[in-house]
Amino acid sequence: MNTEILGIIAMFTITLVIGIFLGKYIANVYGYKKTFLDTIFQPVENLIYKISGINPNKQMTWKQNMFAMLTINVVWFIIGFLLLLNQSWLPLNPDRNPDMSPDLAFNTAISFLVNCNLQHYSGETGVSYLSQLYLMFLQFVTAATGMAAMAVLFKAFKDKTTTELGNFYDFFTKSMIRILVPISIVVALILSANGSTMTFEGKDHITTLEGQKADVSRGPAAAFIAIKHLGTNGGGFFGANSAHPLENPNYVTNMTEMVTQMIIPFAMVFALGFYLKKRKLSWTIFTVMTIGFLALTIPNVINETHGNPLITQMGTNPHLGAMEGKEIRFGSTASAYWSIATTVISTGSVNAMHDSTMPLSGMNQLLAMMINCFYGGCGVGILNYFIFIILAVFISGLMVGRTPEFLGKKIEAKEMKIAMIVALFHPFLILVGTALTAYLPEFGAKSLNNPGFHGFSEMLYEFTSSSANNGSGFEGLGDNTPWWNISTGIVLLLSRFIPIIGPIAIAGLLAQKKYIPESSGTLKTDTATFGFMTLAVILLIAALSFFPALTLGPIAEQLQYFSK
Repeated sequence: MNTEILGIIAMFTITLVIGIFLGKYIANVYGYKKTFLDTIFQPVENLIYKISGINPNKQMTWKQNMFAMLTINVVWFIIGFLLLLNQSWLPLNPDRNPDMSPDLAFNTAISFLVNCNLQHYSGETGVSYLSQLYLMFLQFVTAATGMAAMAVLFKAFKDKTTTELGNFYDFFTKSMIRILVPISIVVALILSANGSTMTFEGKDHITTLEGQKADVSRGPAAAFIAIKHLGTNGGGFFGANSAHPLENPNYVTNMTEMVTQMIIPFAMVFALGFYLKKRKLSWTIFTVMTIGFLALTIPNVINETHGNPLITQMGTNPHLGAMEGKEIRFGSTASAYWSIATTVISTGSVNAMHDSTMPLSGMNQLLAMMINCFYGGCGVGILNYFIFIILAVFISGLMVGRTPEFLGKKIEAKEMKIAMIVALFHPFLILVGTALTAYLPEFGAKSLNNPGFHGFSEMLYEFTSSSANNGSGFEGLGDNTPWWNISTGIVLLLSRFIPIIGPIAIAGLLAQKKYIPESSGTLKTDTATFGFMTLAVILLIAALSFFPALTLGPIAEQLQYFSK
């Protein structure tokens, strides 16, 4: 076994160990249990509540929680949109970067607001340091928003019958102060110590080894990179994202960023088990997610480490793997692992160019976002998986002739309608957006640098990334146009809030119902059988929804170039 394989095994193992302990801590935070950091964070929270006038003890219904979430997000969007439109004359702009166009500002403000960070600009020239700081702020609040929504769902199933589902503002504040900020500080210090920049000075003027003059962009990158990964945001401080040597200088930072972006998705699964005292259920969910993750990761590692056969035929030694678009300091194996980790959760950061991966590797990256529930983002990964649990429980109940139940609550027509709307809305946004773009050549074909099957994959990837709140891209696409900025902006908004509101609505409706004690006829949802059933439902919906589109893109490209 080579050292590169050992490297990705170590990354996964470290993430799992940290995730378990962090999950217990998160459960204690949301469950109002004492933690060893209370004496530090409680005064900070009390000050925030006093200044803002928030009463953290006021209980909210699911509707009130969702209303609070939506209203505060509107405020953050307006501030971000106006800032990006006027950044040229505002302070902290040493490189004198210009204002964004209205359509690009619209897309950027929405993208960072919804945890996607789909960047149709390059950080070196597209935004000022003040804008970068506000985008960093959004990366904190959007992660905390998803975590707070997850906490509401936890609360819905903790009490037997209730309409009081906690306080969104309290969950939100605790997510920021007790989880995101302290971990981000630790990660930022590691990155800064290894070479990531942390300065407010402008471009550095250097002389290269060739004797040429060059301007090197820098800035407060280390702090930005820390929360971009911890919050599963993914927005790059620089245009090349984590392939840039100042965002990801070496293998130590690569491992740090890789672990950081996965620990909260892992931890939220275990937090569910600790919070509800159903650890077997959390391990069942985690096992299903891990099977899905490995089913996508292993083929990608094989594809990328074996190299490109067309290049090999030209006499090139393939022992390093398919290195087009990859950094030699990471290698093909770690890059392949990252490519699935970043798409199976909603980070979307890259340490290699996804547009350059093998066709079937690109297909797996697309599938990771299309399925969108193997680990997932901060909080919303469990929300997405929860929809498939509801579908699997309903189908299983029909198969055995019993009323479907989950955690002691009957699932009826209203909950099923909401679950189906949420489940089908994701493929609807992806496929309709791609179809319209492909049908309208002035919007689609003219923005492509690669014609044919790969060009279709680029368009499909952009809408998939937008709908999955991922943000990565096949960057052969010229996406900074009014069409791409506005169309993906609309997809970003709809795909963020409907998949949050839908599961919380189901949880709220179930919380109001009478609790039914477990009996001998109760369908157990923490067994391997039910886990397999859930996985089958996930794969069936993904296969029926997306296989035709994948056939037109990466599968056709593979058959065209690599089946000879």
